[in-house]
Amino acid sequence: MPRPRSCRRIRFQPKAHYFKPQGVPLRSLEVVELSLEEAEAIRLKHVLGLEQIECARRMKTSQSTFQRILSSASKKIATAIIQGQAIKIVTGK
Repeated sequence: MPRPRSCRRIRFQPKAHYFKPQGVPLRSLEVVELSLEEAEAIRLKHVLGLEQIECARRMKTSQSTFQRILSSASKKIATAIIQGQAIKIVTGK
């Protein structure tokens, strides 16, 4: 049986929940779902420019877990941009 998932600290609410290529209707796009914790990891590391140790501390997680979250988020965002997909920030996961 896997270990229970711990609660991670998220300190922001996104102002927008969808990002999509300009000029393409959302209904005709594939959607990549980005979890709120992945969005928080991107915000802490790339927007605020914090070191990984500080990011992990603020999210109340280990550095290795923070790195996995950040890598997953980066891959999803890069895939969406390169393949012209929409990005949805999911707040309920």
